[in-house]
Parts: sequence; structure tokens; C-alpha cells
Amino acid sequence: MSDLFQDYSEAAGRTGAYDEMFAPGQEARKSYGQVAGALRELSLTDVTARADSMARTFLDRGVTFDFAGEERPFPLDIVPRVIPADEWTVLEKGVAQRVRALEAFLNDVYDKMTVVADGVIPRQLVTTSAHFHRQVHGFEPAGGVRVHISGIDVVRDAAGTFRVLEDNVRVPSGVSYVLENRRAMAKGLPEAFGQQLIRPVEEYPRRLLSALRKTAPSGVDDPTVVVLTPGVFNSAYFEHTLLAGLMGVELVEGRDLICRGNRVYMRTTAGEQRVDVIYKRIDDDFLDPLQFRADSMLGCPGLVNAARAGGVTIANAVGNGVADDKLVYSYVPDLIRYYLNEEPVIANVDTFRLEEKEAREHVLDRLDELVVKPVDGSGGKGLVIGPDASKEELEALRKRVIADPRGWIAQPVLQLSTVPTLSGDKFGPRHVDLRPFAVNDGDEVWVLPGGLTRVALKEGSLIVNSSQGGGSKDTWVLSDSPEVPVELLPRPSITVRERVSVWPVESNWRDRQTEQQQ
Repeated sequence: MSDLFQDYSEAAGRTGAYDEMFAPGQEARKSYGQVAGALRELSLTDVTARADSMARTFLDRGVTFDFAGEERPFPLDIVPRVIPADEWTVLEKGVAQRVRALEAFLNDVYDKMTVVADGVIPRQLVTTSAHFHRQVHGFEPAGGVRVHISGIDVVRDAAGTFRVLEDNVRVPSGVSYVLENRRAMAKGLPEAFGQQLIRPVEEYPRRLLSALRKTAPSGVDDPTVVVLTPGVFNSAYFEHTLLAGLMGVELVEGRDLICRGNRVYMRTTAGEQRVDVIYKRIDDDFLDPLQFRADSMLGCPGLVNAARAGGVTIANAVGNGVADDKLVYSYVPDLIRYYLNEEPVIANVDTFRLEEKEAREHVLDRLDELVVKPVDGSGGKGLVIGPDASKEELEALRKRVIADPRGWIAQPVLQLSTVPTLSGDKFGPRHVDLRPFAVNDGDEVWVLPGGLTRVALKEGSLIVNSSQGGGSKDTWVLSDSPEVPVELLPRPSITVRERVSVWPVESNWRDRQTEQQQ
């Protein structure tokens, strides 16, 4: 075995986690046979050179992210994560099931609330969510679709069982890294990539555009789709530009749009052009200053009224954040049973609802053993890992939980599964999660094969988020047979026009663009 794997088995055993590549005893699992074989043939110099080349390529292509105010190439490890075909079948089914249940839940809670009347979930829990927006109650979106794009975070526990960690149906980000990782890894490790059938990811932009066009307002035969971005200072701006380019649609900012007569128009040098579908990459609070934050300069006044009147489709729909609430998350298995009459394919992580007295008392006695999360947090922000926290941090957390029990949940510390990751002069076990992305066109929930594998680059860390110093891996879903192309709605012919911005640039414009991304 190559020295790059020296002592790996011992290090992986100390984590107490399920290792994705190696079974106990250092034998490579069947799905990783080609990858392990290719890596064993490479020297440290070879591996380092390839890793450096991928990093330079990412920097040249603008595949970067903002970390502590510094623009860096998004870290991509040279060891891919491999998922066998049979395991992916289960994941794919479970993610699609979850999206269908969340879609039904959102349509219900913004209408008749039968799920509340039938006692499945408390009314107060729904209406006190920070992202439950009464402004869109009674609004039926075009095609009945609210969750056009979703990112469902999945982890594998110490027993090797997949579990859902959280749902992201507001503004899920990260799919650009899936596309760019594949481009890089096909060249970075061709010895393994070319020796097996790996399901492609390049279909995502076509699937996304097809779904957006399909959910256009009634009576629009050739819809104009745009991607709405907060601007160049947003941490996910690369993704916004990439997706707009791959779909062949305009990338716009709020100042490029105008609402009139419950219709939305885009300013161009050739005059105003009607917009039918907006793929928004802005949080609801910043979308429409007439309905939400009056000081927002990122959105456009009147967008919500235009959507309510059927003049424009907004994807994802306004108000989806209530389904991302981590307290609502704890009820999703019940929602699946209620709306779909099915058992959950993928179980949740065990969760304590701290608004319940008995659970709260149990957790407060064991804060140093659990992970405690704010229900409206994302990106790893605000969570406290009890075993790693100081006494002062735990005491401060105790006070916050007691003051606002509705705002917190608790979960056991999961030893996320590990994958070999280049660290210095050898491979070490690093914890990973997985974010499969799903596209919903109203008739079908299509799950992108693989998704984004995020990796905690620091030894022993369980925080995989890029905003907290994490990186990523290309995710290879193995296939038993070659892919068959799928016929989708044709891409429209696009005439790119220069947009005209007539708003003044404010001194705090950069700060306004750094709103939360999931």
C-alpha cells in the first residue's frame, strides 16, 4: 500500500465513524476499488501536483468562496466520494419523497392548514416560525409548485445508515460546485474516472430551466426566465453567474427590474422586456421592500403582489422557509405519513424539541453531550457542539435556551462518516455530509445524481460548511448501465441585451449583498 495511506486504518478507527472507502481491516470497499487502486499507484508528488493544478483551475475560473473576508478557491479534495448504484436508489427515492411531502405541507399551511386541524403539527409552531410569511397566505403558485429547487442534507451515522440532517428549500446553494468538481476530477483522477460508469451531472441546468419554464404563469407560451442575484459581493455570486450562463438566461439584480400593473419588466438597452419567471437567489426578507424589509435595496418593490396576481412566477416560492425551520424538521416523518401515506425512506436524526418541558430539562442536564442548534440557522452558524464547548459557552447557551426554547433543538453528536482526504503528506479520515439537489417541475421530482459532498478539512471537526472552513469532494454515483438522454423542453433562443441600471450605488451596497445563503 502506498505510504499515503500509512496509519489510515488506525486513524479512521479512532474516529468511531463509518469509513466510506475502507471496511475494518483496511480492505477497500468494492465501490472504491478503482479509486483505491489508482491512488496507490501515485506518489505524494503526483497527488500534490494534481491537487495544486485543480486549485489553480478553480481560481482561474472564479470557483471561489468568501472565507473570513478573503476570496479563496473552493477546496476540492482529490479523493472522490463514491456511492454504489443500489445505495443511490434508496437515497434518490428518499429525497424525492421528502420533497413531495414538503411541497404538500407548504401548500397546506398557506391555505387551509388541514395538517394543523388534524393535530399532526401545532398551529403555534408553524405561525411562530421566523420564515412563515402571512403575506402569501392563500396564494396558489403557478403549477402548484413552491419547492422548485431543494437541497436535502444527508449524513451517514456510525452504523453506516443514511439520515436526513436538515432541509433547504429557500435558497439552497452549492450546485455550481457539483458541476465544477466533476469537470476538475475527470482530469484530476482520470485513471479511476474512465474505468467505471459514473452517472453524469451535466443535465442539471437543462432540468432546472425546463422546470422553471414549465411553471411559468398561465397563458405564457415562451416564458422569459431570469436569475435574480443580490450582486457581485454575495458569497454565491459565482453560482448565480454559472447557472444563468448554462441556462442561457439573463442574470439580473433588483435594480434591473420594475413592477407595473402586476407585471415584472427588465430594463435593457432595447427597452423594457417582460419577465415571466424569476429564479431568486435572495432571501425573502430582502425580496420586496413593500412586503418585508423596507430598507432592502436588493429586491424590487411589487414582486410579491405581481406573483399573487399571477403575473410572474418566483422560484423558490416566498414563504418556503417555514419548511426549513429545524423544529418543523422534527415533524417531517409525520408529514410524510400524513400527506403521502408512506413510511419515510430516510429517517431523521433523533431530535429533542426544546419547547417541550420534559425534553428541555433532559437537554439542559446534558448540554455537554449534545449538539444544540438554532431552528432558523444555516451554514453551521450558531450551533454549539457540547463536547467541544467551554463551560462559559455552555452556560451562555443554557441562558439562551431558557429564554427562548422555541428557538432551539438538540441532537446527539453524530460521528459523520469519513472519507480519505489529503492532509499534508498523507491521507487522513475527514468527516463528510451530502447535499443531493432535487428539481421539481410539478409532475416529477428529479434528483441530481450525487450532489455536493462537503468535507470538514480540520482533523476531528464535524463542521463541513465552507463558511466554517470546509471543502468538498466530487460525488460519483456508480451506474449499472450507460445513461439514456432525456427529452426536455427546448432551451429558448436568447438575445442577450445589456441591462441598464438607473439606481444610485449606495455606500453600504456591499453589506446589503451578504444576506444568508443556505
